[in-house]
Amino acid sequence: MTDALSKLLKERDYILTDGATGTTLFNMGLQAGDAPELWNVGHPDRIRALYQVAVEAGSDLFLTNTFGGTAARLKLHNAQDRVFELNKLGAELGRDVADNATRTVVVAGSVGPTGEILEPIGSLSEAHATEMFHEQAEGLKAGGADLLWVETISAPEEYKAAAKAAALADMPWCGTMSFDTAGRTMMGLTSARMAALVETLPNPPIAFGANCGVGASDLLRTILGMKATGTERPLIAKGNAGIPKYVDGHIHYDGTPELMADYAVLARACGATIIGGCCGTTGEHLRQMREALDTREIPPVPSLDQITAALGAFSSEADGTETASAPTRATRRRRRS
Repeated sequence: MTDALSKLLKERDYILTDGATGTTLFNMGLQAGDAPELWNVGHPDRIRALYQVAVEAGSDLFLTNTFGGTAARLKLHNAQDRVFELNKLGAELGRDVADNATRTVVVAGSVGPTGEILEPIGSLSEAHATEMFHEQAEGLKAGGADLLWVETISAPEEYKAAAKAAALADMPWCGTMSFDTAGRTMMGLTSARMAALVETLPNPPIAFGANCGVGASDLLRTILGMKATGTERPLIAKGNAGIPKYVDGHIHYDGTPELMADYAVLARACGATIIGGCCGTTGEHLRQMREALDTREIPPVPSLDQITAALGAFSSEADGTETASAPTRATRRRRRS
């Protein structure tokens, strides 16, 4: 196995990742409560199409359809004994799409949270979490994933467990957390504390950063917090396409492709090297993000006012720093909705 992502990072100033797995699959017919990973078996053509959307939009890297691929998550669908099979298939479908592309495309094996709360607050031990992540990692490795992509993590203990699993599987990895509670993860971690955590790991990730959360503005404020620590590792920004709203019985994200193009350029200005979208991000969003990154001049590091003027208000005053809160931005209106 070669470290395809590190090689690409040496060749490119930035890397565009993919968009939303869930949004795309729901548009293909996935029903709420269904396990997307079972489509790796039942609808492989749709999973190939999912990956192809990213490739055709210009993504240099896409995530496999394995976000909920641990035994803990698959148990909800009586599929806990199919971890290796489902993850291997998800990676194999991705490998096939990437290998048939006309340029280098990296296949990142998606590893989401277990859904359990780790000790000492919860009952899941770090050792058991590591075991579950390792089982998933071995399936992704067997299917041809280039690396593990740990995402949407909230607890430092779970992040450490995923890092240990990557080491056990002898795979390179990246890891993002979701900062959605006043600039902190659900378990209270700040951007600065995440950056510090990364440096304590025996096998730190190739790149780290933030995904999902509550909107593009908040995510970029988190990236600024990480960059301010002085880290020299590549940073990942994978924000949602706006804010979710319930419209006509469905969840709709209000971020337009034009807004996400602005977000992508601002993400580069904030210090991110690996940029993509999360919930609500479609192929059209990605196409415009790619064009903006390829053609626009990267501006100086933006102020918080410049971020909110372009992308909309922050969800809270708190910026996730240890000692201070960001100035209020809650009264600003979103420029594009």
